Amino acid sequence: MNIKLHTPKSLQTGSGMSSIKQFLLALLATTISIVLTFGTAAIIDNHKKKTAKKEMVMMVLNDFDKTIEIVESIDSGLCECRRLQQEISIHPEQYDSLSIYLVQEMKSWNIVEFIETTERIFSTSIETFNTIGDVNFVNEVSDFYFCRRKYKEEVIDHLKENVTYKDISSSLNSLMSIEFPEYAYMNSIFLSDMKAYRDKCMLMMNISQEDLTKFCEQHKSKKADDDRAAIKEKLMKEYSEHQEALKQAREKLNN
Repeated sequence: MNIKLHTPKSLQTGSGMSSIKQFLLALLATTISIVLTFGTAAIIDNHKKKTAKKEMVMMVLNDFDKTIEIVESIDSGLCECRRLQQEISIHPEQYDSLSIYLVQEMKSWNIVEFIETTERIFSTSIETFNTIGDVNFVNEVSDFYFCRRKYKEEVIDHLKENVTYKDISSSLNSLMSIEFPEYAYMNSIFLSDMKAYRDKCMLMMNISQEDLTKFCEQHKSKKADDDRAAIKEKLMKEYSEHQEALKQAREKLNN
């Protein structure tokens, strides 16, 4: 008796194995496609976050440097006022000639205005904290801006309120009553603190002075716009003050 063994058609043609192989290949291709799509998106998103973080850090550090530059200028002016005051105290006969230079040095603090745009962006936007993602850096920056506000209150505002051209040019006694040594000392302390905050922030973010210089070069036009806006604001303020003074003078004359 002849018995014939028949191979199943699925195995004869290999269609079952082929289908499984095709399914596995399709699954693999889909998986690779998903990984590449989401992986690429994640890389791009991470790059954008790093770029945004660096821009924000650079903007803050650049603001620090502009502030420090102003405070350094005032520091030089106050130290010169202190020197001139001491020289006049030793040689009072030189009061008339040397007091002129004192009046010139006063310009260093009479025109001071800090542009607070960067501080407001940093302090009020929750996106800033999400972008930077470093609590220690945020704390140091907050300390710097607090220091700047205290400096403006305790040095600049106090100088503008208590030291006038009249104090210096009216009499020797008036000049000698001004505490230039104290103002110079306070200014130097604040300047030292601001530089320490700046240096610490640069170290924390691994930013070199060269990096910061390049950033400033790239954003020179923006700085110029900010400077022009500050000058216009100052001129408008002076204009309003003079107009108000003139109005009051006219009212007195009419009465």
